[in-house]
Amino acid sequence: MVGGYEHNLLIGEEIHYFQSGTNVKKHILPNGPGYVTVESSPHTGKDHGECIPGKRLLSPSGFYYQDQWVSTSCNIQHYYTHESITNCLRGKNVYIFGDSTIRQWFEYLTEFLPGLRKFDLGNSQKTGPHLALDIDNKIKVEYYAHGKPIRIAPIATQDLPFVANKLDEIKGGRSTIIAFTIWCHFNTFPVEPYIRRVQNIRRSILRLLDRSPDTLVVIKTANVQALPRDVSLYNSDWYSYQLDLVMRKMFEGINVAFVDAWEMTIAHYLPHNLHPERVIIKNEVDVFLSYVCPLKKR
Repeated sequence: MVGGYEHNLLIGEEIHYFQSGTNVKKHILPNGPGYVTVESSPHTGKDHGECIPGKRLLSPSGFYYQDQWVSTSCNIQHYYTHESITNCLRGKNVYIFGDSTIRQWFEYLTEFLPGLRKFDLGNSQKTGPHLALDIDNKIKVEYYAHGKPIRIAPIATQDLPFVANKLDEIKGGRSTIIAFTIWCHFNTFPVEPYIRRVQNIRRSILRLLDRSPDTLVVIKTANVQALPRDVSLYNSDWYSYQLDLVMRKMFEGINVAFVDAWEMTIAHYLPHNLHPERVIIKNEVDVFLSYVCPLKKR
């Protein structure tokens, strides 16, 4: 379950083909001014309707203006106060499944909301599972790492459920919110195991929506990441994107919502990072909450 990687794979003259600043990560200097001027777009403030599941994911799915994500498919609500998020999540049970890139959502919510207190289950921050409760506002948020393959610190198999199995245990309903992602721990495997895993999740979601149509299911896509020399030998954004295309196609036509983390990370000026900085995570959570509490017409 927890494995390492082979190191020092380059031998002989091969090292000369992977030199940072020489033929890897070599900056391309501009011919003209080394900056761009960003102006307000005609799409800024345009009414794109409510953020509801089942909407087609457009490309480009949005853009940043003054560090705020503007969607091209629905009206995004930006949450600046803990009161606004608490009002949105009041009475909700939120289940978050996946890897550390969506665990950041759990961490953002528990850090930002003073009333949402993390209940100590004795698990490490990286492994989980985690539980947070706001008793007064009847908010429950749970996080589970997806089933193996996964590269984290040692964890009991009982704490590492397969997403499909966990979904089958959830009753669902209007007060139930499901958010999940699954991609980066499959980057070192052929695509076939990933397809089978996502197929199983798809079947479970269809069963969930069949018994409880009012359940909201939100899928976070893959995101770009930093690729230092060692990582680039066994991983790539190109392969992550292939997995992402599989997932998007798998859930096409189903009543689910997407948070397009791929475009939200590639469009931001911050350096690529497997775990995006807080400003990006805030925008991802804002999009997520915009599906939980759709913003009416402006």
